[in-house]
Amino acid sequence: MDKSWIFKDKDSLEYEVGVESFLIFAEENSKDPKNIPCPCGRCVNFRKYNVKVIQGHLYKKGFSFGYTDWIWHGETSSKSVRSSTFLPKEQNAQSETVDVCEAAYNLDDHDSYDFNRFVADAERPLYKGSECTKLESMLKLYNWKARFGISDSAFTELLTSIGSFLPQDHVLLVNAYEAKKTLSDLGLEYIKFHACPNNYILYRGINLNASECPKYRLSRWKVAKDGKLRVNSPAKVMWYFPIIPRFKRMFKSPDTAEQLIWHSKQQSNDGQMRHSADSPSWRNIDYRWPSFASDPINLQLALGADGINPFNNGLSNRYSCWSIVLVACLIYL
Repeated sequence: MDKSWIFKDKDSLEYEVGVESFLIFAEENSKDPKNIPCPCGRCVNFRKYNVKVIQGHLYKKGFSFGYTDWIWHGETSSKSVRSSTFLPKEQNAQSETVDVCEAAYNLDDHDSYDFNRFVADAERPLYKGSECTKLESMLKLYNWKARFGISDSAFTELLTSIGSFLPQDHVLLVNAYEAKKTLSDLGLEYIKFHACPNNYILYRGINLNASECPKYRLSRWKVAKDGKLRVNSPAKVMWYFPIIPRFKRMFKSPDTAEQLIWHSKQQSNDGQMRHSADSPSWRNIDYRWPSFASDPINLQLALGADGINPFNNGLSNRYSCWSIVLVACLIYL
């Protein structure tokens, strides 16, 4: 089916004919014609309406950017067809993936709506004719900022300078604040906790308002050269990256969701160990918590530690870092 009309002007006859053909297709393949996902640029397949409402949305807002495989309206994804040659065939694999994604969406109605609106906007080309998207450019530049410890003010100046070299219709972010907000919308937010310089406590819970470590009697705040405390300037900070929002984001992609439930839908039983689901530990969890194991979107994680220059073995790194993922716990989504 020719879908080039999706990218045409919303006032053109070709676009109107295309919208009508889509509505007919969607209504014919819908289980409930009164509750069809709306693919407009605002609803991005999250809100459900009847065809009359969807028609008005598509004429006003246009199609969600990049929605050319109508997987939410009964069409098989071309990406899924290609990937199926590498996996055991299963008749309802695509519909099962869609069901899993819908279950993840329903976990947080408002959050999912905002996220999908953000993605539709972020996937816009950086400027007309550019192969780089707004989101891709932001991630590359912010990664550079983090690698070299660039200050927010310097980063804002850089964005302003780059923007002056681009065409006038560019959508590059204009300052560091917008870049941080974009990362937060992606579900990559973080939480800062003040910590004891000797790593004994975090200043949270019963220690939220404490000013010194109860064991080492070290101040919570930095001490200036003149010996005075720099209140509100913590001596040490721990950065916490919430893991549940990241898991939810993973299920928002049909391709990623298909991989996350592979152990439930595609796992072979030939006695060979090819996946963590073939291990005794995984099967032990399935045996002990059958209700948890029955839902494929519940994730099982493993305990792993990847040391990055932990003992500073003569290398030039300024710091050492242990990247640790705790697990073997049960995570209900």
